[in-house]
Amino acid sequence: MTELQKEFMDFKTFNFHSSIAAGIEAAGYQTPTPIQRKAIPAVLKGQDIMGLAQTGTGKTAAFVLPILERLIDGGRGFVRALVVAPTRELAEQINDNIGTLGKKTGLRSISIYGGVNINAQIAKLARGVEIIVACPGRLLDHLKQQTVSLSRLEVLVLDEADHMFDMGFFPDIKRIMQQLPARRQNLLFSATMPREILHLAREVLHQPVTIQIGITAPADTVTHAIYPVAHHLKTRLLLELLKNTNTESVLIFTRTKHRARRIGEQLAKKGFKAASIQGNLSQNRRREALNGFRDGTYQILVATDIAARGIDVSGVSHVINYDIPNTPDAYIHRIGRTGRAASTGEAFTLVTDDDINLVRGIERVLGARIKSKVIDDFDYDIPAPKNNQEFARPPRKPVPRYKSLHRPKKTGPKPLSRSTSAAGAKPARPQQRPAGSKSAAGSKPRHGGGSFRPRRSR
Repeated sequence: MTELQKEFMDFKTFNFHSSIAAGIEAAGYQTPTPIQRKAIPAVLKGQDIMGLAQTGTGKTAAFVLPILERLIDGGRGFVRALVVAPTRELAEQINDNIGTLGKKTGLRSISIYGGVNINAQIAKLARGVEIIVACPGRLLDHLKQQTVSLSRLEVLVLDEADHMFDMGFFPDIKRIMQQLPARRQNLLFSATMPREILHLAREVLHQPVTIQIGITAPADTVTHAIYPVAHHLKTRLLLELLKNTNTESVLIFTRTKHRARRIGEQLAKKGFKAASIQGNLSQNRRREALNGFRDGTYQILVATDIAARGIDVSGVSHVINYDIPNTPDAYIHRIGRTGRAASTGEAFTLVTDDDINLVRGIERVLGARIKSKVIDDFDYDIPAPKNNQEFARPPRKPVPRYKSLHRPKKTGPKPLSRSTSAAGAKPARPQQRPAGSKSAAGSKPRHGGGSFRPRRSR
């Protein structure tokens, strides 16, 4: 098949079961994306896959559709396919796609993740499912409680493997794999391919087909700009940038979850329709923020890289890097959320003097210098405060266990003890209380035989 023929092929070429074809039509899919064109035939043949693809390239359907085709004619009521994902949002999104594409197949799926009551998950598993989409930690909980069995698994998918490594999930993944049958099909997808992912791929995959889509360069529909600024003026510049730019929906990336929360709060106080999504939020709050960004309730969403996994929202007009990402691959993955489907998008990055090497690395991947811009009438000369407390954590109130750990300094004459007999007589030496005895006030000492509390002045 020539490249021109591939470009105009449709999903009928894959000869999916009529129930799956109905799901494709209901989802509005018409022309397969490049990763779907390359991955679906290989997965249908039962081959292992190592796919390099960003969010928004259509990789979820690239593995969901052939998995549905494989499972539709087999047994029911036991787990036959497992998809492991790093975040709750991504797990829910994949499960939603399975529900849409497989609605007519009768196959049942469940998303499993922490932060919610486990009993509802146990009840649904007990009724029988064929596909599980899970975060590693909660899946291990179910395996330990023996509420799920993976002994008859046919297909394993590791999605966003690079971020599972970043989040420290590799030991959990290896423990999960010990519960799987040796004979199975393995599909691994990652936005980047660091050394650790290559090692994992060698351990998991057997003679894999390697598919690389959209990793080495971002879409040419995205324009790039950097805004040099002192660190203490970043938030001021961000506010000016939002005020002076014609935006539709904006995704802002920060390096830490504390910063994401604080920026989201500050933007909301300034009148922007903004929300944040980060690891400390409850699942309901995260879902509310993400759904609000999708339906337009929030125009701005502030997120960390980890929390943003699973954010697949069409129509993002701007991506703003409040903090520059640590690698060029991470930069490309971030900005891949704008400029989709032939739409144009803009990527702005706030940079400090410390970021110059990271900027040069991104420019080498882009093959061009990134235009440096300034905002007119913005005061770049505001001095930094002595103590920059913009993103400092609020101080914790001390909770002293004792009123004082030191005896108060006494002024004036030394008081006589009770046992002083006559004037000028030597005061009697105070007797040492036995361990565990009560004090004169009737209170027990707090630490064994002694107390750190000084005696009160009379």
